[in-house]
Amino acid sequence: MAADASPPGAAPSLSAKVVRSFAYLTVKDRLPTILTKVIDTIHRNKNKFFEEHGEEGIQAEKQTISLLSKLRNELQTDKPMVDLSDGHGDRDAWNQYRQRQQALQGSEAVSWFKSPWLYVECYMYRRIQEAVWLNPPICDYDVFNEGKTRSFFESQQAMMALCLHFESINKNVEELSDNHLQEHFYTLLKVSLWGNKCDLSISAGMENSQKTSPVESLLSLEPFILVDDSSMVWSTLASARASVRSGQSVRVDLVLDNAGFELVTDLVLADFLVASGLATEVRFHGKSMPWFVSDVTARDFQWTIKQTMAANHKWMSKSGARWQNYLRDGVWSYHDHPFWTLPHEFCDMEADAADLYGALQSSDLVLFKGDLNYRKLTGDREWEHTVEFETALRGFAPAPLCSLRTLKANVQVGLQPGQAAKLGSKEPDWMTSGKYAVIQFHGPKAPSTPVESATEQ
Repeated sequence: MAADASPPGAAPSLSAKVVRSFAYLTVKDRLPTILTKVIDTIHRNKNKFFEEHGEEGIQAEKQTISLLSKLRNELQTDKPMVDLSDGHGDRDAWNQYRQRQQALQGSEAVSWFKSPWLYVECYMYRRIQEAVWLNPPICDYDVFNEGKTRSFFESQQAMMALCLHFESINKNVEELSDNHLQEHFYTLLKVSLWGNKCDLSISAGMENSQKTSPVESLLSLEPFILVDDSSMVWSTLASARASVRSGQSVRVDLVLDNAGFELVTDLVLADFLVASGLATEVRFHGKSMPWFVSDVTARDFQWTIKQTMAANHKWMSKSGARWQNYLRDGVWSYHDHPFWTLPHEFCDMEADAADLYGALQSSDLVLFKGDLNYRKLTGDREWEHTVEFETALRGFAPAPLCSLRTLKANVQVGLQPGQAAKLGSKEPDWMTSGKYAVIQFHGPKAPSTPVESATEQ
């Protein structure tokens, strides 16, 4: 059942209109749970607010909780969406989007259970931020920081193992054959892929860290990768690598998802790309505000690198120091365009964020991490599972791109005929359990790259 009048050639948007669908259960159960945890977090920190800001901090805490409680009631009673009023730079874009959605829905109210799931879920997180921003002096408070910090420290053993693994590669990376480089690339790409399982928005903020060695787990996880375009990603980078050898630059853009362990897997992958000469520059793209419980902000990015530098582990601290040097030297950079926290599908980017689209056009490869990015890439629509990834992108193609995603929402394209039916017959929740994953590539096919014999060094 469509939540909107779908554009020509596009499937209907997923929405909570469909009772017992994952979107419905998310809006009915998971989003109110997240809101309740946010309210509890703010209340538990009232002494901190008092110590830092006195009575003004206590008043801000009460007013923020009042706004969030009102928001929870609106959600649970399917009230119409209202315009934002906080004066932040993206306010007009949000309010215009609501009006656009109203035009699509006609006489039907734009509300929590009647409108596209992607829109209403993003809207909830933006309203959480509005409640905080409207109440100085606690307006800079990250309501999700505690969970992100806890996730980082609970994954320390896995991070240490990963940094140790990388150092074993890095010590002679310049002497490795292309064949061995390709093997190491596949390993670290898939570590980054499975790092995406650690998503606090799916677990509604419950503990969801990585305890085991990520490299040792890869072989057992291989059967659960439903689409594996790793070879196309490698061919794209290997082809671009020839430019590096001739003195030109090669840029990879990494659109981040979760803080904690997943971010460390992304940093290690980026480290390998630079150390191996597959890239000369890596641009990281995060969120400009706390988002979807565990998404990376600028503060999370810098904090993670500083914590890695300070770790009581030789190779972990060495990795952190090297990452800090990459940032200092401009080899790495962090960006947080406001478009990433708008509810738009990515096919809207060229029209609605032309500067960001233009920037991505200069990239040699864009890696999109995680479920929310996949939902925005494909429009979060009821596509048939056999629809081509390119079709679902609906013209979004600023550069060669790849989605690294563990499945936690019921949208998935690019499967073989019968593949989804076979999965569904055994596991009805295969699209939402986080058990399965995809590495899906779109872009011009790179010329095949000759691979040296595995015996050569």
